[in-house]
Amino acid sequence: MIVFAVGQLGWSTLSGIINAMLVTFYLPSEENIKLGAVQFIKPGLIVFGVLTILGLITAASRIFDAVTDPLIANLSDRCKSRRGRRLPFMQIAAIPLSVVTVLLFWAPVDGTSPKNVVWVSVFIILFYLFMTMYCTPYNALISEFGKTQDDRMFISTAISLTFFAGTLLAYSPMVFAGMLQGSFSFNMSYRICFIVLAAIACVCMLLPTFLLRERDFVETKPTGVNMFRALGSTFKNREFRVFVGSDVMYWIGLTLFQTGLPFFVQTSMKLDISLTMYFMGGMTVLSAAFYPMVSGLTKRFGKKKLTVAGFLGLALAYLITALINVKILPGAVFGVAICVIAAFPMALLGIIPQAIVADVAEADGRESGENKEGMFFAARTFAMKWGQSIAMLVFTSLAIIGTTQDTGANDITASPFGLRLVAIVAIAFCLVGALLLSFYNEKKVMKSIAAEKEETAEKTAPGSADESSEDA
Repeated sequence: MIVFAVGQLGWSTLSGIINAMLVTFYLPSEENIKLGAVQFIKPGLIVFGVLTILGLITAASRIFDAVTDPLIANLSDRCKSRRGRRLPFMQIAAIPLSVVTVLLFWAPVDGTSPKNVVWVSVFIILFYLFMTMYCTPYNALISEFGKTQDDRMFISTAISLTFFAGTLLAYSPMVFAGMLQGSFSFNMSYRICFIVLAAIACVCMLLPTFLLRERDFVETKPTGVNMFRALGSTFKNREFRVFVGSDVMYWIGLTLFQTGLPFFVQTSMKLDISLTMYFMGGMTVLSAAFYPMVSGLTKRFGKKKLTVAGFLGLALAYLITALINVKILPGAVFGVAICVIAAFPMALLGIIPQAIVADVAEADGRESGENKEGMFFAARTFAMKWGQSIAMLVFTSLAIIGTTQDTGANDITASPFGLRLVAIVAIAFCLVGALLLSFYNEKKVMKSIAAEKEETAEKTAPGSADESSEDA
């Protein structure tokens, strides 16, 4: 399970680079432009007067995702490879995903150009294609490797820890790129950091595919259900529909935090952007300190109540963020307060949702007789990327409101007022997520799983019919 969790360290690093760096790299702040950052894509609300080009590109890439998520999930569910249904896909995707992540930041023209728009559009689509090829089979293994509730919580805890560790690594260029800028240009210094991180991520993603043998742990048979039928039956599950709706809200809130943190630090708090990594690192360490508590709290209060509590805690962190410009305290104090308050909610929301999907997939498999773990986790992966896309649109559209420049100019930067709007909107998304999850029927799902365990125990009990036939 620990080796399995290392894979998430890899893909979360690459995903974190996109979430944390794509906007700051292609829509550089005025401070970074003075340091030598190149404006590759024309900024401003120039698409229908409400969207940025970069925001439109990231949103359009999700249209492609809408097809690839269920397609890859169904191919994985139906895979008949001797190595298993999941690991072959992960192994094929790891290297291309790492390479594409680097190339995404290697726009061909040093200046605003339509060629750069095409370049980013192509490579963001390729990024999400290979991300789906790795993440969808990977996440399906959570349900298949986790045979018990304790195992699932352990796996969810481990991959949550590696997820935040990967996210922390993704912020490291904000520190190390500055050290390289004496010898390299502003943009090249970041690209060198991306190359190093992509190489580390690639090794991490490949390790589980070489060190684990799926057939030793998983006995499920490939499903014969086609993509459309499998996808339709997945969303017929009422509890899963409720969860996915709530999960989209979670990913919007999380991505707004990851994307906005450098801007909150530099623009709202008036601090050096390198402090972003230290704030994120402190929050990650503190969040990890809460991890041992989550499993025990889940047994006592259940997954649903704790996830709702996580949403409310994240909303509180955003409320503090919205108050930064009130100037009642120094910016650094706000930064520390935000990270401390967000740490426990991040621990809850980082661990429990994965276990909820595994529960729903197992309960549905018992009721339908079909092993569609891949399709369930594909829907969760799609919720992640759809939430990230909405967050990118929200952030790039709201953060620049209140700037003194022309909205079509090349030096548009985030404004304190726009960032406050981002925080307020994030609060709303978190509250909606909590409300939606309140309709999730956890008791029904757990009752179905318990019934399956009882049937399995009866079949394997001494003197059972199955055991008698095996003896015979």
